[in-house]
Amino acid sequence: MKKLIYILTLTAGSLLSTSCADQLNTAPTTAIPSDKLFENVTNAQAAIEGIYRLMYTSGFAIAWEHENPGFYTTIMTGDLFGEDHVQKAAGQGWFWYDYQLAIHMDYANGSYGHPYFFWNFYYTIISNANYILEHEETLPGDKNEVKKLMAQAYAMRAFSYYYLIQIYQQTYVGHEDAPGVPVYTEPTHKGTPGKPRGTVKDVYKRINEDIDTAIRYFEETGKVSHSHASHIDYYVANGIKARICLTQHRYPEAAAAATEAMKAGYARIATVKEMDGMNNVSNPNVLWAGQVITDQGAGFAGFFSHIDADAAGMYGSKAPQLISSQLYEMISPTDTRLSWWRGSLVEQGSGSNTSYCQVKFRFADYNNLIGDYIYMRYEEMLLIKAEAECMQDDFTGARKTLKGLMIVRDEEGYEEVLAQRTDAKTYNEDTNAAPKTLLDEILLQRRVELWGEVGRLFDLQRLGLGYSRGGNHTVSLSCTPADERFILPLPQTEIDGNENIGEEDNNPIPQQ
Repeated sequence: MKKLIYILTLTAGSLLSTSCADQLNTAPTTAIPSDKLFENVTNAQAAIEGIYRLMYTSGFAIAWEHENPGFYTTIMTGDLFGEDHVQKAAGQGWFWYDYQLAIHMDYANGSYGHPYFFWNFYYTIISNANYILEHEETLPGDKNEVKKLMAQAYAMRAFSYYYLIQIYQQTYVGHEDAPGVPVYTEPTHKGTPGKPRGTVKDVYKRINEDIDTAIRYFEETGKVSHSHASHIDYYVANGIKARICLTQHRYPEAAAAATEAMKAGYARIATVKEMDGMNNVSNPNVLWAGQVITDQGAGFAGFFSHIDADAAGMYGSKAPQLISSQLYEMISPTDTRLSWWRGSLVEQGSGSNTSYCQVKFRFADYNNLIGDYIYMRYEEMLLIKAEAECMQDDFTGARKTLKGLMIVRDEEGYEEVLAQRTDAKTYNEDTNAAPKTLLDEILLQRRVELWGEVGRLFDLQRLGLGYSRGGNHTVSLSCTPADERFILPLPQTEIDGNENIGEEDNNPIPQQ
């Protein structure tokens, strides 16, 4: 029986997009012939460029293409599965059922729906990374350039498995021996036999080895900064490692990796004004992003179409995306980030002129319907470091790190706020409760600062939290820690096509 993972068509600097797995090819073509791609490092770079292009390519399913804006599908679903992000209306239906935690039955719907999309999206990246890594020992050219190329492929493979395992299984701590996802380290083709699920521990072993290899290769080649924001370099790889270690509760390593990421000379804390629209790879706080040029814009199928309520005719204008009023009301009245949302409006109108509507993310160009996709920024690393320091009882260090960010966000009132928090690494089980401890405060500022950027669900999972929605939520529901609705079932196409995974191996299907 066959494994439904195929290699996408790669070209120099671009990728031929497709929405049907059966249309995917098993070798690079067009701009650089497949037999020429690995003749030298310069040609091989086209394969990496193709992977980066995947990050903001929509599709990966036969239907519902507009609900799948590349990597940001993970972020949108992860956010809407939580309690801090509100979708005001169904609009045309996109992401509405994610917000209701009601997409699990889509696993049986063939090659569409989010259970299929995430599987296809991340395994496509993994397949392409494996195709590159197959040539690690044979690729001609300068050894340092080869290592930098392979480092990017290792990092992308680690990145992909990291999100796959969080989507299809509960968090690492406490679930190490639970079923994971199949791990492939060699190129997969139409006839490649499928592998069993293994365990969560198995998957994280692969993730950790891959990201450490990527970092080591970048160290050995001089820690040279990337030539473009879309590329992974030493500092971005450390940022990915910081996320991984935080999820695994490896706090010393999380703090160290975040510190290394912040040594990138091209990034710093940015003001709210400098981040205007969250749509530009040139923003001073960007560590990693995807630059979307005019002819690569996804239009209706792009992330900004869903998030920007002021884009006439786009999905966000019909289904505005809001911040939870419960979270909004915990933000200091002197915090400059309040401008990211409209607040409680007495009179409401069209577009973003609705209570608590977000204006943090906006199209950079309304005529061409484009904006850059920011995957990682400096402030996230500060917050990871602060949390990791607090978890190690380094309360002085955590306060200093957090203050470094918050003095830029709330210069007028933050000293008083921080002074009220006790030195402790305990945190509220009720996510709507007012912060009391230093860790409460760090987690609150993470929710505010990174709203819409990291997927709230993944923080809920790693922290062992559930929630209860209230306030302005249009869909009120409650979830327990490690709720079975937090993870998706494997798609039916995988069960049908993989001889080593059967119906009995699937995740529980919540009754909806």
